[in-house]
Amino acid sequence: MSIKDRLMGDLKVALRSGDETRKSTIRLALDSLHKAEIPAEGETIASKGALDEAAVLKVLVDEAKKRRDSIAEFERGGRPDLAARERAELEVLLEYLPPQLSQEEIARLARETIRQVGASGPAHMGQVMKALMPQIQGRADGKVVSQVVRQLLESGA
Repeated sequence: MSIKDRLMGDLKVALRSGDETRKSTIRLALDSLHKAEIPAEGETIASKGALDEAAVLKVLVDEAKKRRDSIAEFERGGRPDLAARERAELEVLLEYLPPQLSQEEIARLARETIRQVGASGPAHMGQVMKALMPQIQGRADGKVVSQVVRQLLESGA
């Protein structure tokens, strides 16, 4: 079953159960997927259409990132009520994403990539990130990955 099919089925369940947070979060995710399927100006209809699983995953990762950013902003602005709502929405979205990598797993993958690329310092950060991100797409936040890679390159690991 595709992620989009799961979302549609879970929306029906949320509608029946009256779970407002789940219902609104899934609706927003489906709306984002629908918008991603619409061709932009200058694109042909044939080049757009139904999204493959990787594209669906990317849209959901983007939605989760928006929630994380909102949580940080609301906490900084002293709005714990809104931050809690965003956390609840993030929890719903995380159910559709692959399991998140731990800091140790990210570091292990980063070390392997640093060896493969032959990076020897912070100047090679871009090369390492370019090679590493496709391996972990959707399984870790890019900011966390960037911090881990920077630490490893600065320490010479």
